[in-house]
Amino acid sequence: MSDLAVPGGSTRALAPMDLNPMGKGTLSRKLVLRVAGLVMLLALLLGTASTIAVRHQLINTVDGKLQSALVRSDRFMDDDHEGFGDRPPPGTEIGQITMVTSESSQPAVIWIENGKEDLAPAVAQQLTSEASTEPTTIHLDGLDKQYRVQSRTTSSGSQIVALPLDLVNHSLKQLILTELALTTAALLGAIAAARALVSSALKPLNRLAATATEVSNLSLGRGEVALPQRVADEDANPANEVGRVGYAFNHMLENVEGALATRQDSETKVRQFVADASHELRNPLAAIRGYSELTRRSRDEMPQDTAFAMGRIEAESTRMSRLVEDMLLLARLDNDPTLDLAETDVVEVVLNAVSDAQVAGPTHEWSVDLPEGPVLARADALKLHQVVANLLANARKHTPEGTHVETSVGRDSGFAVVTVVDDGPGVDESIKHHAFERFARADTARAHNTEGSTGLGLAIVAAVMEAHGGSAELDSHPGHTCFTLKIPLA
Repeated sequence: MSDLAVPGGSTRALAPMDLNPMGKGTLSRKLVLRVAGLVMLLALLLGTASTIAVRHQLINTVDGKLQSALVRSDRFMDDDHEGFGDRPPPGTEIGQITMVTSESSQPAVIWIENGKEDLAPAVAQQLTSEASTEPTTIHLDGLDKQYRVQSRTTSSGSQIVALPLDLVNHSLKQLILTELALTTAALLGAIAAARALVSSALKPLNRLAATATEVSNLSLGRGEVALPQRVADEDANPANEVGRVGYAFNHMLENVEGALATRQDSETKVRQFVADASHELRNPLAAIRGYSELTRRSRDEMPQDTAFAMGRIEAESTRMSRLVEDMLLLARLDNDPTLDLAETDVVEVVLNAVSDAQVAGPTHEWSVDLPEGPVLARADALKLHQVVANLLANARKHTPEGTHVETSVGRDSGFAVVTVVDDGPGVDESIKHHAFERFARADTARAHNTEGSTGLGLAIVAAVMEAHGGSAELDSHPGHTCFTLKIPLA
């Protein structure tokens, strides 16, 4: 089910939206996230490259020390080559492993802060098996450390020297932590800067959206329409992307304003023509009706075909007179919608209209649901009576005999509310959304009698309600049709 409102008020106004610049799906968020992603990628690439370069430099430094240690390894031996001595030779680093294998099978030792310490046989065996003549990084399982190891063969035996990489690994760890901290700071700074820059860059687009929202909330359906809203000159510079949109939007508004002016001129001419034609048709139609009614006195003396023709002339002239009066009323409401507003009891108006409907449609079931006291509205009593009568006549004409029609009166949020509900077949879906337009007929959906319809009854209802500052709505489905009128309370 859907509600139909008075023409000109059926379009729902676009409320200004408090857009979150970083909301999901916004252009600002996409741009900021992409800038942040690019900064993070560059920072990670630079950090990785720096870490690799520093590690390479540190390893080269260790390899240089390794070469020097190998050159001095012969001096580690005592003069008799039976031991390393109690103190490390000058240049020996703490944690350095020295293993010299000669005829006397000297053991491998690791130099500690206050001397030396024999190396476990398993560690010595791993050193012997994995060391090579080129500097190699080895993880010694027995010591659970990484070492840079190199060996060489001399005339007196083989020499193996291993330098710990603790300082290298610690330095790299500190470097990585520093890089992560700098990357995080750079990322946060990039997000803040990008957000500020993007917000500043998108201000013209936001101003364009605000102008578009103002234009969209204008009532363009009828009447004279002026479009004073324009995008500011600084936001309509075709030299940039947003300016091109603003420039095109201003050009579109100018075209729309011209089209609306042309439409208004055309509507004015049509309304004037309808008003003039309706006014001019009243007199000849009144004469035709008068002469046809005059023939009633002698119809018994006329031939049967002539009497029938005169009866049809009288009936059609009456229908045409009613149509002309409706068209003239609509033309007057279009040109001058002012009404004779006064404090009016809506309950009394509804009671009178329902009483008239009972006389006109005795085959229908009529009922009312009224409050105990009066419901006072600021309305034109005659026009309001005509509106309620039109709705009741609509229910009578377009529903079968025996249909129950209930009319009620109430109050709601500063309005007097009149509802006319019937349990007839309902308004056809194809016409329901156009029911208040002129010359719209629901004959295809609802049963109707021989009275016929001009198609202007609901249009008059909508026009009169709009002139009152109220509204008319329709809710219909098979077995239920409800017309709702709202008139401002006095």
